[in-house]
Amino acid sequence: MAPKSILENTLFFGDNLPILREHIPDESIDLIYLDPPFNSSRSYNVLFKEESGKASEAQMIAFDDTWHWDRSAITAFNDICEHAPRNIVDMIEALHRFIGQNQMMAYLVMMTARLVELHRVLRPTGSLYLHCDPTASHYLKIILDTIFGASAFRNEIIWHYQRWPAKQKNFQRMHDVILFYSKEPQLNTFNTILEPLSPGTIKRWRGKKSRVEFEGDVRLVTKMTDEDSPGRPSDDVWDIPVINSQAKERLGYPTQKPVALLERIIQASSNTGDIVLDPFCGCGTTIAAAEKLGRRWIGIDITYLAINLVMHRLRDMYPAIKIAVEGAPEDLASAGQLALVSRDQFQWWACSLVNARQKGGEAGKGKKGADKGIDGVIGFAADNKLNRGRVIVSVKSGGVGVTDVRELIAVVKREEAAIGVLITLEPPTKPMRAEAAEEGVYTSDFWQQSFPKIQIYTVEQLLRGENVKMPPEHGTFTKAQVQEEGGKQKKWNL
Repeated sequence: MAPKSILENTLFFGDNLPILREHIPDESIDLIYLDPPFNSSRSYNVLFKEESGKASEAQMIAFDDTWHWDRSAITAFNDICEHAPRNIVDMIEALHRFIGQNQMMAYLVMMTARLVELHRVLRPTGSLYLHCDPTASHYLKIILDTIFGASAFRNEIIWHYQRWPAKQKNFQRMHDVILFYSKEPQLNTFNTILEPLSPGTIKRWRGKKSRVEFEGDVRLVTKMTDEDSPGRPSDDVWDIPVINSQAKERLGYPTQKPVALLERIIQASSNTGDIVLDPFCGCGTTIAAAEKLGRRWIGIDITYLAINLVMHRLRDMYPAIKIAVEGAPEDLASAGQLALVSRDQFQWWACSLVNARQKGGEAGKGKKGADKGIDGVIGFAADNKLNRGRVIVSVKSGGVGVTDVRELIAVVKREEAAIGVLITLEPPTKPMRAEAAEEGVYTSDFWQQSFPKIQIYTVEQLLRGENVKMPPEHGTFTKAQVQEEGGKQKKWNL
């Protein structure tokens, strides 16, 4: 095994468990935030269905998520029982006896293995924030108490928000749970977060002489305003709005968290220059907030769909940023290996080579649906009236032939797209090139240029730096707002 080495400002593509074990040294991380994939928007009951199928199918709602009681879950369970400390083994065996062999147990086994590693990589002054929903928070707290120690528990934070209510026979569910633990009790870095005083408090104090004490600083306040108030320390109920459909920071990622939520966590439990780790980084909100606040960072995700989205988000927000990506193919051999492991991941990675927005998959889920012959789309400005032209991208990892070119031509016509691009792992045949050439060119009057209507590129060509022949790319990805970096603490207007 290669020696562990800390790689700052790096995105890792792959399973976070081996990445943590192989690349992240002991006691090297200052703050960890994780929001593991767990589909809480679906029926909770299905999580307790036995994988053997004993429960009545009529009582279950179809559920498809990352976690299943399968061979990998059994292997992880046995690995914990064989190698983990005795208290962790006792805990996971007790949960197994109580919960049974189902998706919930698979989730808890996978989380236990990862939380053991996350505890290892935290500095003695470090903290961990685990974002979860009420379905699993009670089990996860047992696991965290076992791994970190009950005395390392700092808070159960309630993230309270408002959203459109649904008709149901219970109180409206309007919160998530964030479990906050420190590596060593009472040693963790913590910066008090101040919230503005309520208007009523300011009104009562206005015009009165009051003594206000905060962290040893006694001041005589004769006129209380929001500006001269030190504010009040934040409590464990955070009223932070969810990202609405019109929000500028919205990127279309289904589980995207608001930047304000992550900024509060990062400001509270780290300092400028510290290293922040998100092992399930998704669309990169943790990473973007860490960069904004002057922290170093590491992000890990198992889907290249997410890695590509994070890269675009960071480059939009911080145009001069330098990002290292580990685990992505760098040559033809590793590209071929990725295609063998996962055809979908290969397609998403190949689309990133031409800056195409991936189609047929749900961001962050690593799942691919019916793509109707479209693996990716590149947008461009077709004229000066904001009309958008499109380039359709099709990716093939296996044997290719002239039929693939004809199918792409049909899709381009059906979608009324300007250009079609076929990306192949293997070199195209002579008939494929001839079929593509017969389609002629797309001529843009606005750009006063012509481009081949159907273009074929091998992965090897794209890795060498060749580019799609098309008008300047525009509007392919939802643009994140440009940000300025800085680590100043702010008051929260909630």
